[in-house]
Amino acid sequence: MNAWLCLGLAILAEVIATSALKSSESFTKLLPSIAVVVGYGVAFYCLSLTLRQIPIGIAYAVWSGAGTALIALIGVVAYRQKLDPAAMLGIGMIVAGVLVLNLFSKSSAH
Repeated sequence: MNAWLCLGLAILAEVIATSALKSSESFTKLLPSIAVVVGYGVAFYCLSLTLRQIPIGIAYAVWSGAGTALIALIGVVAYRQKLDPAAMLGIGMIVAGVLVLNLFSKSSAH
């Protein structure tokens, strides 16, 4: 499987698991709790597969940065959480960092 596709699956699984973590209400609800455990398992498995081709620093930066931005977006849309300008700027800087890594770094394995 393509390493970047696998990394995308890892990000998606982590975002689903983190969203379910909020819904699990401290693991008191069964179905969201199962989604958390399965989602994080899939996320870490897929992340481990990407490390065969993508350097660990690059893979983790993309995984954590994209996950952070997506979870913030889900928080705003699904949970009606508010982001102040400093939070939006910080998340924008994370996204910009991931873009710089992928577009300009020779360390990234494309």
